[in-house]
Amino acid sequence: MGSQDARQPAPVAFFVYNRPDHTRRTLEALRVNRLASASSLIVFSDGAKNEESAPLVEQVRQYIDAIDGFAAVTVVRRDKNYGLSGSIIDGVTQVVEQYGKIIVLEDDLITSPYFLDYVNDGLELYENVEEVASVNAYMYPIGGLPDIFFLRAADCWGWGTWKRAWKLFVPDGVRLLKEIVKNDLVDTFNFYGSYSYLDMLRDQINGKNDSWAIRWSASVLLQKRLGLYVGKSMVWNIGFDGSGVHCGHAPLNRYGVPSERQKVALHLLPLAEDKMSAALVGKYISENFSPPRGWKGVAKRILGKLANILSGEER
Repeated sequence: MGSQDARQPAPVAFFVYNRPDHTRRTLEALRVNRLASASSLIVFSDGAKNEESAPLVEQVRQYIDAIDGFAAVTVVRRDKNYGLSGSIIDGVTQVVEQYGKIIVLEDDLITSPYFLDYVNDGLELYENVEEVASVNAYMYPIGGLPDIFFLRAADCWGWGTWKRAWKLFVPDGVRLLKEIVKNDLVDTFNFYGSYSYLDMLRDQINGKNDSWAIRWSASVLLQKRLGLYVGKSMVWNIGFDGSGVHCGHAPLNRYGVPSERQKVALHLLPLAEDKMSAALVGKYISENFSPPRGWKGVAKRILGKLANILSGEER
């Protein structure tokens, strides 16, 4: 399916905090998208958590106040610190209530020039297909995947959704955990045993992380919805340099792959998870992210924690 210039693109909600360089690089990439000049940009600027963060928050705000290249720019300045989860949940809810659909970006995501085409095409093609909950533009560097496919999942690095789907979001982690166990979906939620996402959800419940994305993914799974994915990523995450709230450090080749620079042709797919693609994604996750067992696992966790402390992520 091709993009139509006459249509109204979905508004882009852009969430920023205290990383001026990441913010600049993300917006420079987004601005060269073909649909940027026809798209409304809504920037949610979170308030400073403390005095130390305030100068960088102000630098970000000075930069976004001068943004151009979009059909319209609206800046929402938070007068307090919502935190990443609170800011995104509140912002997405506001935008879909007003516009019915949304494209979501955070301040460390470099996009392909065809990112907006792809997500808008997906939002248009599956707008009235209840089984589809989101359009996702990120994919791990995996060979052998089809151009587009469905997974029983939802992602958070460059994505779009509709008001009808966002209504499925359940912020209560305890409720989600109980429902996953009750419905015998633990293995599925853990991406068929490749990684313990259930532990991530437990950590959210216990205040060890503040992930909205793990709750979004759980909500989508419980409602038996699908996420549309691309075989070659249209997003490059530059946040794994110790600057992110939940990212820490990671090898660049694990996440920092060049974004796809070609247009993706969309067409209607069978409304079911692509089992081959799910197996390839699960294999990649298991090989790259599941913690090793025994003393190697302990050492890896200690080194990871030390890296986060040195980077200032943990204080």
